[in-house]
Amino acid sequence: MPPKPKITKDMVIDAAFEVARETGAENINARTVAKRLQCSTQPIMYHFATIEELKKAVYAKADFYHSEYLMNIESPHEGVMLGIGLNYIRFAIEEPHLFRFLFQSNFFTGTTLLEMIDAEELAPVLLAMQGAVGGSIDQVKEIFITIFLFAHGYASIIANNSLEYDEELIKSHLERAYRGSVLAVQEEMKCKINK
Repeated sequence: MPPKPKITKDMVIDAAFEVARETGAENINARTVAKRLQCSTQPIMYHFATIEELKKAVYAKADFYHSEYLMNIESPHEGVMLGIGLNYIRFAIEEPHLFRFLFQSNFFTGTTLLEMIDAEELAPVLLAMQGAVGGSIDQVKEIFITIFLFAHGYASIIANNSLEYDEELIKSHLERAYRGSVLAVQEEMKCKINK
C-alpha cells in the first residue's frame, strides 16, 4: 500500500485560504480545512497549535493576495491612484469574504492608517503620484489617505451587499475626490508660501 501523501503547512494554509475565500474566515476550523484536504484533522493541528494561528497565517496570505490584486492596474495611463482605487473596490465585489476578513475583522489590528501609508510596499505608488502631482511626499500621503478612505467606503458598502457596482459612476467619484484632494493640498502649499 503506497504511503499517504504528506500534508504540508502550506497545503493547510492554502486550504484554509480557500475556505475563507468561499465561505468566510469565520468558517475556518480543523474540520473544514481537513475536509478540503481530504484528510483527518491531525495534520492541521500538527502544523498549527490553534486555529487562531492558522487564521493569522491565512490573513497574511490574503493580505499578499490583496496587494498583488491592487497593483494589477488595467489602465495605468489613466492614473495609478485611480487604478488602485478601482481595484480596491473591485476586490470587494469579487472577493467579499476576503475583503471582510482583511478589513472588517479583529485580524486587522496593530496597524494604524499612518503605519499603513508608510509601508514600503506603498513607496513606488507614492513616488509615482509625487511625480504626477509634485509637492512633498507628506503632501502625496495626504492625497493618498483621502482616496483610500473614499475607496474603502465604497468597497465596504459593496462588500456588505448594500450597493450595486456602477464602475463609471464610481470612477467619476474617485476622479473627483482625487482632483479635490490635489487641489486642497496645492491650496495649503500656497497658503504656507504666502505666510
